[in-house]
Amino acid sequence: MQSELFQATRDLGGLAIQLCYYRGFGEFKATKFVTETGQLLNLMNGVSCRGGLTQISRMLAHAVKETRARPVKAVVFIGDCCEESVDELCHTAGELGLLRTPVFMFHEGADPHARAVFQQVSKLSGGAYAPFDRNSPQVLKDLMAAVAVYASGGAKALQDFSSRSSPEVKRLTRQIR
Repeated sequence: MQSELFQATRDLGGLAIQLCYYRGFGEFKATKFVTETGQLLNLMNGVSCRGGLTQISRMLAHAVKETRARPVKAVVFIGDCCEESVDELCHTAGELGLLRTPVFMFHEGADPHARAVFQQVSKLSGGAYAPFDRNSPQVLKDLMAAVAVYASGGAKALQDFSSRSSPEVKRLTRQIR
């Protein structure tokens, strides 16, 4: 999947990805930006899961900081729940919206609270929300490719990509303002 993200954007100017993750007791990591499949794969293979509370607010605050340092074209969050203050998350999402950094919230599972929060975050930032489940890895792959195309080529490139993509990508594309 990682190589397809980079391939999907090659003709649009390429893609730089920063992997961020949280786990355990207050651990939050952000890698350097990478531009090659092998680099991203090595970073992802170095991550292991640990229990702990969500730290979506930290991730969004990090995105604000990065965007102020250099333009970030899109943020992707993949998660299944939310245990944080909705107001704080929405405030930071609004900041990202003002900075023109959309957040794409990809929701694994069916938690109704997470769905409501993820929808608000994506809307306030100018991004999009999309659900998926463990039985639909192709859906996540398509959604990630769509965001990669958007980050590299903007709304017009996403429209073009969407015209030949899955229904999930079409739904995602309709949410972009």
